[in-house]
Amino acid sequence: MYHKILNIIYEQTKELNEDLTHKVPLEKSENAPLFGRGGVLDSIALVSLIVAVEQAIEDEFDIALTIADEKAMSQKSSPFKTIGSLATYIQKLITEEI
Repeated sequence: MYHKILNIIYEQTKELNEDLTHKVPLEKSENAPLFGRGGVLDSIALVSLIVAVEQAIEDEFDIALTIADEKAMSQKSSPFKTIGSLATYIQKLITEEI
């Protein structure tokens, strides 16, 4: 499941970057920084990515998730820091829903 989620995030980051006027260097790696210290996305781009990932997760797994909520914001380590941390967090959310 983790690799499916990772591929969804990779695809959505690629599509996001295609839509951005000012391209950002989003590498295809679990360690690629997304948001926060060292991150390449601003808050608007992060929200766009989260919405796209939520829709793709719903399409793939038939589960409606809210990724950016109080639970996400209260994490000791942000789930939005890297592509890998986001994938891990989403996998945890899906597992809780099943």
